[in-house]
Amino acid sequence: MQFTYFSRKTLAALGCALVTLSGGTALAQNAWIIGQSAPLSGSNAVFGQDIRDGAMAYFKMLNAQGGVAGAPVEFLTLDDQNQRKLAGENTTKLLDTKGLVALFGYASATLSLDAMPQAEKDGTLFFAPFSGANPVRKANPVVYTLRASYGDELEKMLSFWTGLGMKQVVVVHYSDEVGVQNLGVVSDYLARQGKKPLAFALERNAKIDDARFEQLVALKPEVIINTVLSGPAAEISKQLSARGLFIPMSSLSFVGAQQYIDAAGEAGAGASISQVVPNTTASLPVIRECGKALADAGVTKAMNSTHLEACIGAKVLAEAMRRSKKPGDTRALLASMRNLGSYDVGGFTVSYGPDQNHGSKYVELAMVTRGGKLRN
Repeated sequence: MQFTYFSRKTLAALGCALVTLSGGTALAQNAWIIGQSAPLSGSNAVFGQDIRDGAMAYFKMLNAQGGVAGAPVEFLTLDDQNQRKLAGENTTKLLDTKGLVALFGYASATLSLDAMPQAEKDGTLFFAPFSGANPVRKANPVVYTLRASYGDELEKMLSFWTGLGMKQVVVVHYSDEVGVQNLGVVSDYLARQGKKPLAFALERNAKIDDARFEQLVALKPEVIINTVLSGPAAEISKQLSARGLFIPMSSLSFVGAQQYIDAAGEAGAGASISQVVPNTTASLPVIRECGKALADAGVTKAMNSTHLEACIGAKVLAEAMRRSKKPGDTRALLASMRNLGSYDVGGFTVSYGPDQNHGSKYVELAMVTRGGKLRN
């Protein structure tokens, strides 16, 4: 079974038909068809590719073992270029695919905003978006998350910095709906301590030039709380380093730890990043399993936390499929996820129930070393 993704150019050539590239045949009639929209090009492409690869590797491993309940997994990924509008359009195409049982692993809350209402209307499971933002935490009968909330992450990092006496907190956030909500989470936490953060808003997908950076420095931050992606976060670190400035910075897991480390280079040393899955260097069964799956799938780069989270999400989804025993039946899969209960994937446990759509509250703070490693 070959896995692939479809560019918008390919989709235009195919019309509304989605096919695999395994011998040119149409999608298997008796299969678990999983759909994903992800940024495989454009800004944040590396993050999107790592999400796809982590899940793809696990599904490939399952297919090599005979699939789930005797049926193969078909994993369809459409490129949204990190654009909300395209993610919504991709979702419409995926939901039109006969036999689709779930949408999986969207790369952010913004990319999920137009997808979740469609999934709810269709009654299709929307599982494991790579976000802890408020929009994906709202009560929704089809949205199930894997990771802790941004509130959980921010509380951990703010508790650390305010405990060290830091008072002037500057939040770097996107100027859109989700970014403003992330700022609000920080504001609410600090308000309980009689403090108020300063805000530094960025347009999504925009670069930080010298003039904008000077505006950030003019706020005189004692600590920077970063809620944006690896590109702008890395640019801030590089600008600080180039000027000989050191301002502590903590980033949400949303930044993509390895993606930030690669983009920032030596300037990233000392930054802290919250993690919602265990460190990939930990000796846990699921880390060994996912590492082997990635290697067997031909992924040559070292496994990072994005790969691992996607692989864990794929394993949890596969367990729900195994228990539902009904390929092509999204209602059965949704019911199986709703009643999954506590599930240990191999040293990392998630829990779901009729009134529990969010599987984990695990958060750890890790620091980037001078050697470009992430250390808890």
